[in-house]
Amino acid sequence: QVQLVESGGGLVQAGGSLTLSCAASGKIVSINAMGWYRQAPGKQRELVATITSGSNTNSADSVKGRFTISRDSAKNTVYLQMNSLKPEDTAVYYCNADITTGLLTRRNYWGQGTQVTVSS
Repeated sequence: QVQLVESGGGLVQAGGSLTLSCAASGKIVSINAMGWYRQAPGKQRELVATITSGSNTNSADSVKGRFTISRDSAKNTVYLQMNSLKPEDTAVYYCNADITTGLLTRRNYWGQGTQVTVSS
């Protein structure tokens, strides 16, 4: 069984910063990629940023230059540093990980989500 536990969400004023963390635990053989997605009320879930096992990153145009994704492979943890936050960044942020488990089964896992609210 694999679990993704997120932390770091909250309420912040526009222009402020937050850092999200997501730690994976369980019978993990390898983590192939990790990432962050978000879903605002009434909207579809969208990609925010991803990072591969080789630390190649990809991010949405809307967050480029403001958000930075990183990972600590030794801790099976991914981070999202969010700067210059805007009200339109308000959403539930979900951690996602592509994980191979002890049964050599590879699949995607999702965290429970953490709320980020940016006030104007």
